Amino acid sequence: MKANNLLGGLIALVCASSSVNAGWFPNYEQVILQNDVPAINEGFNLASLPSEVGEAWQEMKQTLSSSAIARLIKQYQAPMSSFPNPKLKFEPVMTQFEALSNDKFSDYSLRIKKNHPEVLGLDAVNQYTGYLDIESLDKHFFYWFFESRNDPATDPIILWLNGGPGCSSSTGLFFELGPSSINSTLQPVFNPYSWNSNASVIFLDQPVGVGYSYTGGDEVKNTATAAKDVFVFLELFFQKFPSFLTNKFHIAGESYAGHYIPKFATEILSHADRTFELSSVLIGNGITDPLIQAGSYRPMGCGEGGYKSVLTEEQCLQMDKDYPKCAKLTKLCYKFQNALTCVPAQYYCDIKLFKPYSDTGLNPYDIRKDCAEEGGNCYIEMNYMDDYLNLDRVKQAVGASNIDIYTSCDDKVFRNFIFDGDEAKPHQQYVAELLEKHIPVLIYAGDKDYICNWMGNFAWVNELDYSGKEKFSTKPLQKWYPQGANGKAAGEVKNYKNFTFLRVYDAGHMVPFDQPENALAMVNTWIQGDYSFGY
Repeated sequence: MKANNLLGGLIALVCASSSVNAGWFPNYEQVILQNDVPAINEGFNLASLPSEVGEAWQEMKQTLSSSAIARLIKQYQAPMSSFPNPKLKFEPVMTQFEALSNDKFSDYSLRIKKNHPEVLGLDAVNQYTGYLDIESLDKHFFYWFFESRNDPATDPIILWLNGGPGCSSSTGLFFELGPSSINSTLQPVFNPYSWNSNASVIFLDQPVGVGYSYTGGDEVKNTATAAKDVFVFLELFFQKFPSFLTNKFHIAGESYAGHYIPKFATEILSHADRTFELSSVLIGNGITDPLIQAGSYRPMGCGEGGYKSVLTEEQCLQMDKDYPKCAKLTKLCYKFQNALTCVPAQYYCDIKLFKPYSDTGLNPYDIRKDCAEEGGNCYIEMNYMDDYLNLDRVKQAVGASNIDIYTSCDDKVFRNFIFDGDEAKPHQQYVAELLEKHIPVLIYAGDKDYICNWMGNFAWVNELDYSGKEKFSTKPLQKWYPQGANGKAAGEVKNYKNFTFLRVYDAGHMVPFDQPENALAMVNTWIQGDYSFGY
């Protein structure tokens, strides 16, 4: 799930935060608080950049207030040891786990706990939980693995990643595509459309600090840093379960996973000595090419995306006027790829192009709905999930009893990525790299999402610079008829060789939540190797 108000991350969350990424340049405080223009890293200074960057920083300065920013920077620069981790209770947990390591990754180890399905009643299949530990950095990544309901010996393996940045993959597990959801009485409800119907699924809480994952030291502040940890996790996972090395392996996710998955997949391919192979990637309602996708907010909100207009004519006209500056700032971010250029790009694009929609009070993940104020991220069901995962018996069962407070989305991780400028950075080039290396890629999008809407995803895939661009971009969309849909179209699809785009009708940001049966049909079709979806 992509955070529903990145502007809030830059304004409201900043004012309550205890961290801001000053690490990109040594005189960050002076750059923001004054009209000083000190030299910064990479050999250029603020005055050398186009005026739009300085204007965006000035606007943020006026919005955030100097005293608030100064306080944040002072807190950020304090030693990490002065910040106790509020998530943790100090309890011994190692005795619950089997542990394994590998000399290739001397600082890493994997803890594994086989769970008894009857304890939590989520599914009858084999289940494992545990942690990837990086001892010297005091980083600990939680995972939950469910074997397939069908034939785990031969069925594919799927690694599922939620977005945020900073949201737990337990959102996917309990809210979207896992074996059970959680009801208002905190009881599991069996999901007949779980993605482990024909695949074994790993749910990984990353970056560190998300969900049941925790750290007493280093934090992850961008997608590139997170990639190595995920690669090592997979190496150790397949070391623990060598029988799965012959199974197809896919990475799937949504939202900010549009950043994660392309980078993680290319990280995997960069290791020639890896012990496992990547079969494909699937990205749902992702944020991958912010430059192009920001341009979709106006048409999606103004009635051109298959739903009525929810913005005024004046707002629509103003957004058309504001996009060129957003694009110019984002191009600078693409060029330099540092916080100095990427933070103001994100700030300007959010305040000019996303805020008009945010101000309506509508659900950013589903344009058809109001945002349920009582529900986490606009969905009351997410509160049930949080409450369930905070039950002591659940923590004990999965080996997370040292976690004091579970939250589905972690503000601290979110802020770290925001102030690194990670959100505005390009990741579509990694998709092109995957395609050139013959890795199949599915980009799917529920067509009632606003924040990472189908129009923006459709636009960037057609503009993707790779060897098959001309053939792919000229392919028409065709009706998608999933198995079991009784001849009713459930979306529109286009494909050229290993690259596929799928629009899913009547689904919001979280396709498996809104269209569970069609989502399962989609993933089953894909993992069976039908990349054209019947064409």
